[in-house]
Amino acid sequence: MKIAVSGGGTGGHIYPALALIREIQKLDKEAEFLYIGTQNGLESKLVPRENIPFKSIYITGFKRKLSFDNIKTIFRFLKGVKDSKKYLKEFKPDVVIGTGGYVCGPVVYAAAKLGIPTIIHEQNSVPGLTNKFLSRYVNKIAICFDEAKQFFPANKTVFTGNPRASEVLGKDGIKGRLSAGLSTTKPAVLIFGGSRGARPINEAVVKGFTEFSGKPYQVLYVTGDAHFEDVKKEAELVGNPDNVVIKPFIHNMPEVLAGMDLVVSRAGATTLAELTSLGIPSILIPSPYVTNNHQEKNARSLSDHGAAELLLEKDLTSNTLIGHIDRIMLNKQTIEEMKLQSKKMGVPDSASRLYKVIEQLIKENQK
Repeated sequence: MKIAVSGGGTGGHIYPALALIREIQKLDKEAEFLYIGTQNGLESKLVPRENIPFKSIYITGFKRKLSFDNIKTIFRFLKGVKDSKKYLKEFKPDVVIGTGGYVCGPVVYAAAKLGIPTIIHEQNSVPGLTNKFLSRYVNKIAICFDEAKQFFPANKTVFTGNPRASEVLGKDGIKGRLSAGLSTTKPAVLIFGGSRGARPINEAVVKGFTEFSGKPYQVLYVTGDAHFEDVKKEAELVGNPDNVVIKPFIHNMPEVLAGMDLVVSRAGATTLAELTSLGIPSILIPSPYVTNNHQEKNARSLSDHGAAELLLEKDLTSNTLIGHIDRIMLNKQTIEEMKLQSKKMGVPDSASRLYKVIEQLIKENQK
């Protein structure tokens, strides 16, 4: 089996792709892969580290407003299609899968025009422009939220979940806690705003330092590299409580997540897939700066089912944040009910589900 994969721009598009590749490598030792991304994107750093063959094209996204740059993007798209066709003809894949980001546009479109079976994987509840465009050309569309069904042709759409959900299972939560400097006996809350951090979340946490002191739970607070030094200085000024551990970044996030009782975070699709796979309750603070406000819609899919509490950024203060945390952490019945609802929403076998879609599509094409 030969599989070409494309996805880029953010970790939310790249990590599911890598999770899928690792799952397929377990199930089919003979499988071969080619990853097509952009040279300057995060994928150009992450993919080669996994010893996966990598090729790049040059492409930019469309501006939502009228702009001369969009004319340039059209020419870049056409060049990207031409380059992608060259790579695909050389590699001869059995299937091409796009996991999101504008780099998928020319790659998956080129595959469809070459008659190669194609799949797009939509992580969010509201699809972006690229996947809406590609949905007309691909054979299958894999989704992670039921809310996404309405945007795609029903006969092509299949619910698989996010492959990252499979990767976080079976991790040692005790080891994760110890690696972060946490107690193994006291309940733990993880607060983070993504790999780069989120200033509004950081500000709310810093202002609440004195209130965290004396709580019967501990807090692991991940600031993001860019904000770490400033937060440490503020913590020193107001006094860093003994039950609050501050880190710039967590490299073993699956292990750490496995040891948490509650998570406070943004509402990126990959994060939500991980949380529900593990059955972890959450307080979700969606980023209001994303396309189509998709993070709030992602978050509501969990909060509407009792798996999470929604806290909009406009309502975020140290008082509202700590109020939400206390309401969950200090009520055993609440936290147990949220764990149950979160687990119900999880799709722990998502990677194998997507692999089955790939296998079926290849078989149908070979008939």
